[in-house]
Amino acid sequence: MKRNLMAAALLGTLALVGCDRVDPDSPQGKRSAIFKEMLKVSEDLGGMLRGRLAFDAGRFAEGAVELESLSRQPWQYFPHEGEDGSSSARDDVWARQERFQELAQQMEAATAALVAASGQTPLTPAQVGPALQQVEDGCEACHREFRVY
Repeated sequence: MKRNLMAAALLGTLALVGCDRVDPDSPQGKRSAIFKEMLKVSEDLGGMLRGRLAFDAGRFAEGAVELESLSRQPWQYFPHEGEDGSSSARDDVWARQERFQELAQQMEAATAALVAASGQTPLTPAQVGPALQQVEDGCEACHREFRVY
């Protein structure tokens, strides 16, 4: 009897945990995956500039190109009206689309500038540091206005 009760409780708990997942094919799931990849790439770039990782000019330039490509992708997955679910986006994303799009364009411009800075040879951390800081500042500005923490 106790075994059946424990099994039922475990199955109920697992079912509730499964309900909290985001469909990876939904707009929220797609943009979340892109943002996670952007974070991974930018953390590696920042790690090279801050001494956590060895600076490798070739890897840095490749990462900058990847980040620039990723920076153009998530915006299409923000529908024009609100969505159901537990999104980290504030309702302002939909109410203030003009400002949101402005920040998205600034992010795209910052990553393009990072790619341009990464094309210099020989490439040094001092040359790309300010451009990466602009990218990081762009992320922070958008999160401050439009993300729920």
